[in-house]
Amino acid sequence: MAMMMLATLGCRAQQTKVCLETSMGDITIELFDDTPIHRDNFIKLVEEHFYDSLLFHRVISDFMIQAGDPTSRHAEADASLGDGDTNYTLEAEFRVPQHYHRRGAVAMAREGDRENPERRSSGCQFYIVWGRTFSPLGLEKVQERLDTMTGGQTKITEEMSETYRLYGGTPHLDGQYTVFGQVTEGLDVVDRIQQVETNEEDRPLNDVRILRATVVKNQ
Repeated sequence: MAMMMLATLGCRAQQTKVCLETSMGDITIELFDDTPIHRDNFIKLVEEHFYDSLLFHRVISDFMIQAGDPTSRHAEADASLGDGDTNYTLEAEFRVPQHYHRRGAVAMAREGDRENPERRSSGCQFYIVWGRTFSPLGLEKVQERLDTMTGGQTKITEEMSETYRLYGGTPHLDGQYTVFGQVTEGLDVVDRIQQVETNEEDRPLNDVRILRATVVKNQ
């Protein structure tokens, strides 16, 4: 499966993708055409070099790695990060079951439901899923939670269930955060990042930085 591909020395052009050259290796992300608001916004920011030099400021083992806070570019080692954003948010584009929080999924962060009942996405902060594997019973419990959180609108299909059982992810986020891409190369880099040592605020003790982000198109 594409999500299990390992990193190569560079980023290959196949479809519209973004290459994140990080201090721990390259990560290639395929952007989904059926989430055009998020796709086009991400491309715009990459082309403006918005993500260059930003940190993965929030890393939680067996969960996800998050980046995109513009204040992280020149942050002090002990600075609290995560509040930086653009001056706009993005309309949610939930596409379950086509796109869901399997390992390697790329989604936008957002404010909580109380402040953000429409579940609009951050204009710039994104995360890459690592997660864990789930048993059938575990997925039943997740489905009960999803029924409550999404009013019964988000269902874990057989295909999704098999992926979560065999490869892992974060199914409790489905239907609530917009998934707009998938890692196609560099999942091993994501794995290394999600294992780094962090402080009590989930910031890596040693900075993990996006050195450069570039759009890779068909050639």
